[in-house]
Amino acid sequence: QVQLVESGGGLVQAGGSLRVSCAASGHTFRRYAVGWFRQAPGKEREFVAGISWSGISTVYKDSVKGRFSISRDNAKNTVYLEMDSLKPEHTAVYYCAVDGKIWPATNEYAHVHLQEYDYWGQGTQVTVSA
Repeated sequence: QVQLVESGGGLVQAGGSLRVSCAASGHTFRRYAVGWFRQAPGKEREFVAGISWSGISTVYKDSVKGRFSISRDNAKNTVYLEMDSLKPEHTAVYYCAVDGKIWPATNEYAHVHLQEYDYWGQGTQVTVSA
């Protein structure tokens, strides 16, 4: 079982930056792929960014490429999402998720599909004002 706690959300003006964090329990977290998703009011949860277990591979939603950056510190059991040049349309609850399967070390999977993730955090609200 993996427990995830997101933090770092808040209110920011358009054009500003924010870094959200996802802290995880469990010594095997460092072997799991991790992703960030978001859900805006009235919309479905959507993929934002994913990172492989070692951090070598990353994948992003097209619309956030060059604006958002996912990273991880396995020594701290933490994954980050750095968001720059924020827009009001980025307003959502941001969730981190973990693929609870340990793949061979040579497989640097960074997942994009919601169904590939097994554990979810409670989310952190990010609000971007115009």
